Amino acid sequence: MSVLRDVRRWALLWLAGLVVVSGVWAGELPSAKPEAVGLSAAKLAEADAGVEKLVEDGKAAGAVVMVARKGKIAHFEVFGLRDIEAKKPMERDTIMRFYSMSKPITSVAAMILYEEGKFKLDDAVGRHVPELKGLKVYRRPADGETGYAEAKRQPTVRDLMRHTSGFTYGIFGDTPVDRMYRQKAIFGSRDLKQMAEKLGGLPLMFQPGARWHYGVSTDMLGYLVERVSGQRLDEFFEERIFKPLDMRDTGFYVPAEKAGRFSRCYGPNKSGGLRETVELGSDRFLTPPSQLSGGGGLVSTARDYMRFCQMLLNKGRLGGVRILKAETVEMMTRNQLPADVYWAGRNGFGLGFSVQLMEDRSGRSHVGEYGWGGAASTHFWISPKDELAVVALSQYMPFSGQLQGAVKSLIYAAIEE
Repeated sequence: MSVLRDVRRWALLWLAGLVVVSGVWAGELPSAKPEAVGLSAAKLAEADAGVEKLVEDGKAAGAVVMVARKGKIAHFEVFGLRDIEAKKPMERDTIMRFYSMSKPITSVAAMILYEEGKFKLDDAVGRHVPELKGLKVYRRPADGETGYAEAKRQPTVRDLMRHTSGFTYGIFGDTPVDRMYRQKAIFGSRDLKQMAEKLGGLPLMFQPGARWHYGVSTDMLGYLVERVSGQRLDEFFEERIFKPLDMRDTGFYVPAEKAGRFSRCYGPNKSGGLRETVELGSDRFLTPPSQLSGGGGLVSTARDYMRFCQMLLNKGRLGGVRILKAETVEMMTRNQLPADVYWAGRNGFGLGFSVQLMEDRSGRSHVGEYGWGGAASTHFWISPKDELAVVALSQYMPFSGQLQGAVKSLIYAAIEE
């Protein structure tokens, strides 16, 4: 009996320890006045004025801008409306479609498994995803030949993360391979397994590693996470990332009890002003999806995503929780592209993030900055040397860089020390 009492006592102490640890990481990120973290309040006010003008000019319905420096929230402002017709204001906890800002989260999920030794970055994807074994490469067919060539090597896990796999999206271009994707209804797949099966029967757009090209690479990375972990992608995210980081409003859909906080999405109206581009009644984010898109399937809030950003800026740790090793984050956030391969000019790409390689004379980017955006005009960027993380969100489609353009150079100019 005394042994049993000792076991119970130690179990209670262990649980109590968990509660204490939870209290460390579950708390909100600390706040500070801009000057306390070396930022100019006047310059940040100029950035606010730029966003306000976008709203006043009918170029955006609403926006949220959140700035953290030296681990503290120094600026968190909301603008305009999340619902024009109902005159509902944009709020700090408004839930938005993050689309491709899902990609960094999927990449972090994969790197958690990489750290556990479940795969190597230069493993062929087909080693872990059988549906993607033996992929061919498209070539323009000559008389009497097929339009498929042997791949010099198979796409690797690293290729998926840096978009050098040879996969495309099928919806942005009109190459022969894009047309094949549309004919196969890649985005109409029931789930990730069926998407992989369809892709397995199609050629790659180019030899793996030869180019940077945006496509379904991160969706297949998400499927790899499922295959390697033995969990659904949403379950893995929740257990290994969202709960540890207290990202309480991030997921693959908006639950019914939170739907009132979900922003509507707008775009340009031919007659001027804005029109709704995604009707809430038909919005795919209002019901649990069967296809869990690690490339573009998440909804979130500024607050939640900033916690993710701060974890990265802290090199894998937030409060009492470590998600990744520091050296893993450092590897992910430096350029991983092969020699003479770039994206958007001479920019680099890491394992899930764009990476700024050259100083931008306009002041809009700093060397070493990494980040990405989403189709509904959401953006984030992190500058390690400035100890700076920024989340700038709107709900405007098609994608526009107008919000980022309005605030980015002014936020950088606000750095005083």
